Amino acid sequence: MSHNGIHHVTAIAGNARRNLKFYTGTLGLRLVKKTVNFDDPGTYHFYFGDETGQPGTILTFFPWDHVAPGRLGIGETQETVFRVPEGSIGYWTQRLIEKGVSHSSPERRFGETVISFKDPDGMRLAVVGVPGIEAEPAWSNGDVPAEHAIRGFHSVSLLLEDSAPTGAILTDVLGFAEAAREGTLVRYKAGDTAIGGIVDIRVAGGFLPARMGGGSVHHIAFRAANDAAQAEMVRKLRENHRIATTEQKDRNYFRSVYFREPGRVLFEIATDEPGFAVDEPVTTLGQALKLPTFLEGHRSHIEQVLPELA
Repeated sequence: MSHNGIHHVTAIAGNARRNLKFYTGTLGLRLVKKTVNFDDPGTYHFYFGDETGQPGTILTFFPWDHVAPGRLGIGETQETVFRVPEGSIGYWTQRLIEKGVSHSSPERRFGETVISFKDPDGMRLAVVGVPGIEAEPAWSNGDVPAEHAIRGFHSVSLLLEDSAPTGAILTDVLGFAEAAREGTLVRYKAGDTAIGGIVDIRVAGGFLPARMGGGSVHHIAFRAANDAAQAEMVRKLRENHRIATTEQKDRNYFRSVYFREPGRVLFEIATDEPGFAVDEPVTTLGQALKLPTFLEGHRSHIEQVLPELA
């Protein structure tokens, strides 16, 4: 059965070691893949997620040591939100305090309890307590107990001047439907997709445009089961919305096309196939540096220029 929803979120970070420590240590995510930016091989590309790196759990980073900080503004992802069991909100409040992570007081959104916080580069994150997910499988690094562990994405929120044009893309092309409104938030849901199945649009006029940098989300990727499903989405974008995508790009673990949606956020459509276990066993995901075939001949040089992680 194919699912719609979020495939992954890709963001920009500063120091690679600090980024790795925060997401595997403080948040307890698994480093699912350690590779490089295919367009800038002197830079890591980290993929964090659950045990197998299933779509809807993957947060990826390009870490550049001296990147200038980004500025939140119109046309950007405002917040990336993780799912945790409803009874784990107290645990996460205490953990953020113990780890010295700046965070907000718990608030209610659409009937759920949310705690917002920032990573070391200022990326805006949150955890939301979701009822009835305690029995879902969860990756534990031994530091965050499995019963409190993150269970993939809950949602992303976009900061836009108008929700309607972007909403049209979400509903007509990407498999979402408007589900609720609360204040300036418009919520879209992807059917019964539990993990990564929500996009919120926060309507806010008069803000400056976003400036990309450290702590910014570079793009959001949405799921396509396979090449045929992706091609159908590309057709709808072209014929119904006059939006052209890039040519398909092979990212080893999925195949992608990219486009700017009407609010100027960069969207990607990524195939679920072939997944992260295509070049290493699930048991050892993320341990070795993996390179695409076209870069293997440069492995020695790449390993020399990449930042130290230990």
